[in-house]
Amino acid sequence: MGRSGPALDPEVPVLAVKVGRYPQTPSHLGAVRSFGRLGVPVYAMVEDRFTPTAVSRYLTGAFVRPSTGREPPEQLLAAIVAAGRAIGRPSVVVATDDESAVLLAEHREELAPYFLLPPVPAALPRRLANKVDLHAICQEAGVPTPQACAPPDRAGLVEAGRRWGYPLVLKNLEPFTRLRHPVVGHTTVIRSEQELLAAWARAAPADGRASVLAQEYLPAEQSQDWITHLCCGPDGEPLVVFTGLKLRSWPPGRGVTARARACPNPELAELAARLCRRIGYRGVADLDWRLDLRDGRYKLVDFNPRTGAQFRLFETVDGVDVLRALHLSLTGRPVPAGAQLSRSFGVGQIDLLSVLATSWGERRPPRDVWPRRSTERAWLCRDDLAPTVAEAARFGCSVVRVLAGSVRRG
Repeated sequence: MGRSGPALDPEVPVLAVKVGRYPQTPSHLGAVRSFGRLGVPVYAMVEDRFTPTAVSRYLTGAFVRPSTGREPPEQLLAAIVAAGRAIGRPSVVVATDDESAVLLAEHREELAPYFLLPPVPAALPRRLANKVDLHAICQEAGVPTPQACAPPDRAGLVEAGRRWGYPLVLKNLEPFTRLRHPVVGHTTVIRSEQELLAAWARAAPADGRASVLAQEYLPAEQSQDWITHLCCGPDGEPLVVFTGLKLRSWPPGRGVTARARACPNPELAELAARLCRRIGYRGVADLDWRLDLRDGRYKLVDFNPRTGAQFRLFETVDGVDVLRALHLSLTGRPVPAGAQLSRSFGVGQIDLLSVLATSWGERRPPRDVWPRRSTERAWLCRDDLAPTVAEAARFGCSVVRVLAGSVRRG
């Protein structure tokens, strides 16, 4: 792993924050490694002392602040403030989930004595993370997006399925609610009305209403998954814009990125930049797109107003990624305008699961099974091995729990 990069200010530390229990999120560890390799002190809020992030050699200090996302916002905010006070000097704060991004934006004035934050409009991250609001924003901005609606009840959900046909995509509608009262565990492809009713029954909302988005399904064989990561400066102008192609996900076709490849795509980069200028976005963002091969249009599926899990896929020839660009911008330093590197990203264990599931379903192995020399790995790094061991242990325990549950149910 190379350690070259832009000259960041080592006197300005970084705090990586998140809300909810995600001990195995690559973005948290990626932030620690990205800054730590350049000599910037980096801290992180973690669930316990043995998460992959907590054992990284590049972590300056861990704040053990487990949360579920069900706590009052004041309690979550107090934990972030306490970390800022403990660091003892103004720091760049990095959100690695939607909930923390919303908190940071809506409480920017309260956090200003402790942290450097991009001047994003306070209400914007919550609107972008809300799936139905994002659909409206896209329509207003003239950005293509799949058909979507937020049915108020069971009858509305059934009607959406009958109107658009199956498969149908279901997503939890908004931040915090997805942690407190999730309708689905993750983005879910529903293949029949029977499956739809079963999903509703499992969620069993007490008041008969559900916080869920129904979205048109774009067939995998007639579309491609693309991603855009960018960082917008204080004037709203993008400092860096990266584009890449998602090769595999877990669960296959609808989950988190398991393997991706950086691919320059000027058309998509300009589309993402134009949207961010139009809505006045500031800071780091991760956008998911689907290229609909039926009409040749890139359709925005998700706008995550924070660091993406696979952000380390993207780096320029000058060693700039989106978080390094943010740090440079917030500390008043120029961001080099180099071209993006051509490389890949892989999340070992879930990529293996995706390969196995795809091979079984399609009766043939997928492309790009073997990692390339330029692959950035989420966990395995020669200069930072402890997180790999911690992740392997947690993943192994998860497998054992799943198998034990299956045996009990059987």
